[in-house]
Amino acid sequence: MKLLIVILIGIVAGLIGALCGVGGGIVIVPALVKGLGFEQKQAVATSLAIIIIISISATLNNQRAGNLIDWKVVVLVGLGAALASWFGSMWMRDMSNQTLTRMFGVVLLIFGTRMLWKG
Repeated sequence: MKLLIVILIGIVAGLIGALCGVGGGIVIVPALVKGLGFEQKQAVATSLAIIIIISISATLNNQRAGNLIDWKVVVLVGLGAALASWFGSMWMRDMSNQTLTRMFGVVLLIFGTRMLWKG
């Protein structure tokens, strides 16, 4: 049964990630917490590793389809994000799972609300 849940999480995360450009984290983290009983920190760490695979697959397919990728932006944003994520993961170590879960929920609400009203 867990294998089926894991496969379904992957399918939904891959589709949402490829269609919306979110990497699937908004699907993966809650699914791992609620569907498989992961602690929030474990779900975040696992999701980030999964997103590597999702991102590579979607990027290669987008490139093949002729969707232009601005590699200069990829490098510059990627470097900034890599540095910030290093510090963010260090900060997460000292956070409780409950605080991290609340922070994740607030971020989803903020961005979801902005997308609905600013489209």
